[in-house]
Amino acid sequence: MTKLKLGPIKDEKPVKVTLELSAILHRDLVAYAEILGRSTGQSTPDPVRLIVPMLERFIATDRAFLKARREP
Repeated sequence: MTKLKLGPIKDEKPVKVTLELSAILHRDLVAYAEILGRSTGQSTPDPVRLIVPMLERFIATDRAFLKARREP
């Protein structure tokens, strides 16, 4: 089984955001969603729904950001 940084996507009420992605990034999101679906045993999630958890994970693990946020 592939060890991805994201787990199953939570089913929460979404907030509508307009975002422009490069074609390469969109293809990567589609591929990631397919792999995530296979590895979690769920259906393939909408690739757009990966953006928020990926950003949350990135921010939560960015040590420089967390340190700067704690400083006054």
